[in-house]
Amino acid sequence: MWNSYFMPDYDAIISTPVGLIGICTRDDAVTQIDLNLSPVAEIKARSRVAAATVDFLHSYFETGRWSANTPLQLSGTAFQQRVWRSLLAIPAGDVVTYGELAARLKSSARAVGQACRRNPSPIVVPCHRVVAASGLGGFSGATTGVMSDIKRRLLHHEGVDL
Repeated sequence: MWNSYFMPDYDAIISTPVGLIGICTRDDAVTQIDLNLSPVAEIKARSRVAAATVDFLHSYFETGRWSANTPLQLSGTAFQQRVWRSLLAIPAGDVVTYGELAARLKSSARAVGQACRRNPSPIVVPCHRVVAASGLGGFSGATTGVMSDIKRRLLHHEGVDL
């Protein structure tokens, strides 16, 4: 999610069923996806990878199909990178708990949650598919409000109701 003090130079901004999404790219790879943008205008894709990501997102929202082949260049710690790679292996329509993912990575649920919170490319790196043992869990650092609603809508779109 972007903040009002700094708005990235987006390579595309598109309207989706979960609101406006901004896409940043560098060197033919996605570096950042921002959700819940407002108020901004849509921007046509300014690069090949931005156009491919726009196509991917439109297809995802039309069909629910998702694939992990978007070129990514994400900044984060080695542990965050491990978590984000693990997220790419979770198929659409499936969820795992923070604890289950932590056990796979030999870590803690809290550390996994923090890495998900810092995911610079939500939807493309599907952190919304990681849930709490007792329900929805957080999304982009929020457990209520707009971001929580977006997580619930993404999961519902994929056939998961929590």
